[in-house]
Amino acid sequence: MNDTIHIVAATDNHYAILLAALVKSVEVNHHTPEPVVFTVIDDGISAGNRKKIAASVQGGRVSINWVNSKNLIPENIQLPLDNSAFPLTTYLRIFGPYAPAEASKVIYLDVDTIVLDDISKLWHTDLNNNLFAAVQDVQETVSCSWAGIPNYKELGIPPETKYFNAGVLLINAKRWRDEQIAGKVIQFLHENRKHINYADQYGLNGVLYNQWLQLDPQWNWFAFKEHQRPALIHFLDIKPIFKNYKSEPLFQKYFFEYLNQTPFKGTKLIAGNRRILKKIRTRIKKALMSLVKK
Repeated sequence: MNDTIHIVAATDNHYAILLAALVKSVEVNHHTPEPVVFTVIDDGISAGNRKKIAASVQGGRVSINWVNSKNLIPENIQLPLDNSAFPLTTYLRIFGPYAPAEASKVIYLDVDTIVLDDISKLWHTDLNNNLFAAVQDVQETVSCSWAGIPNYKELGIPPETKYFNAGVLLINAKRWRDEQIAGKVIQFLHENRKHINYADQYGLNGVLYNQWLQLDPQWNWFAFKEHQRPALIHFLDIKPIFKNYKSEPLFQKYFFEYLNQTPFKGTKLIAGNRRILKKIRTRIKKALMSLVKK
């Protein structure tokens, strides 16, 4: 099959550098005939970084389209102002299937991932009438004592229900749009705001439990777990660009192998306190926005 592979990712300027490594990793390891179109939901990426990311791919088999985040979210939709340190950018995942409006299927990838196998293998996974496919999270079930869905009992969700990680999703985009999934998830998040722990992932699991196909874990391999070469690495914890990175060293090595094939070549590791300051600023921003809203 020679159809176009649609990949969606979202980032602000803070993690734009991660996107360059991700795009390059997809290009290097894609060997089947399908063209790949990356739709990047741009939540404030600088012009300089956009230029570097665009220059990270060569040969024309992988192309990049830019969608301004402000043009993607309907005017009547308000993102929930939770109390977490997750940036509001993470909620853009919910609108990913709307970014390439013509696509009947999309792969959504968190910006803190790199792909080590041919992305076409994931693309051609049969969804078997499921709305989307994902990998089970490290939390495993909605009743996880330290995370999961805190109010699963009130919602009537069985405790053994599997909980998925939203960092890698293969989505039936047409159904997602037709069934107005984004609006349902946003409404759920507002109605259950005090229970939000993992931002949009909480909402997606709360609304879409038991509507997904379970993928092989290698397609969303968490970077703190050993593996010689999974299909896709997800840097869930501290990102590989920081000096205090503490996941598998081999995966950080892989990351920089791809980054150094882009205009970001030679980037030095960043002090860990930059990451902490970003989280503090995010919390303050949300608090101020909440006050303005009131």
